[in-house]
Amino acid sequence: MVTEISAAIISDAAGRVLICRRPEGKNLALLWEFPGGKIEKGETAEECAVRECMEELDAEISVINKFGEAFHSYGGRKVHIIFFSCRLKKGEPVNKEHAEIKWASPEELAGYDFCPADGDIIKRLSGKG
Repeated sequence: MVTEISAAIISDAAGRVLICRRPEGKNLALLWEFPGGKIEKGETAEECAVRECMEELDAEISVINKFGEAFHSYGGRKVHIIFFSCRLKKGEPVNKEHAEIKWASPEELAGYDFCPADGDIIKRLSGKG
C-alpha cells in the first residue's frame, strides 16, 4: 500500500519558500519538509494541501500549479508525494505543530537536512536538478 501525500511549496514575494522541521517523537523527527500531509478519502491533492496548511500553519494558501512528484520507500512504508507551487492568500504562517518553521531562499535549501523523499524537489528548487 502506498500513502498518498500532498505538499505545499509556499513562496513569498522575495522568492523564499516555507520549510518546516518535523517534531520530535514522529517518524523522520527533526528533518525538514514542506507543509502537507496525507490525502483524505474524497479529497483532491490540491484540497489536501490547502487543508493541511490551514491546520498546521493557520495560513490560507492558493495552489498555483503542480510542481512535481516523488515516490519513496521508508523501509516498508511507501509514499507518493505530490508537490504544488503555492502562494499565501491570507494570514502569515504560525507554527502550530512543527519543531520549527522558517523561510529559506532556494539557494539555502541544500544546507538543510530534508526528508529523503524531498531530495529531487530540493535540487530543482535550488537550480541543481
